[in-house]
Amino acid sequence: MAPERKLYQDLKKNTNGIIWNRIENLSLLGMPDVLGYNTSGKFFTVELKVAKGNKVRFSPHQIAFHKSHLKNTFILVRTLGPCSLKLVPGSMVHDLWSVGHGAWNSVTWLEIQKTFEA
Repeated sequence: MAPERKLYQDLKKNTNGIIWNRIENLSLLGMPDVLGYNTSGKFFTVELKVAKGNKVRFSPHQIAFHKSHLKNTFILVRTLGPCSLKLVPGSMVHDLWSVGHGAWNSVTWLEIQKTFEA
């Protein structure tokens, strides 16, 4: 299973009460991987990334999407070394791209769940 697909499966399994829709879209370049909907009626998007080193790779279209959609967008990064998760607001995409994921603290699935429920 591809690493981002596995991350998606883990996201669905570990975030109860969130309805997830995987977006497979080749016509809207830069569109995030998944659309979430919580029990409060709030929609949000999540870009899934698996990083082998400190750097997180983005296409110019992905960066442009997050820079133009500053609210309710997130980037979920899984690192491959010691398996850890980082949840970054989409508005911070440029910092994540230029500095790497090391600037963010690791989060648990419970913390991710609470963020998406808010």
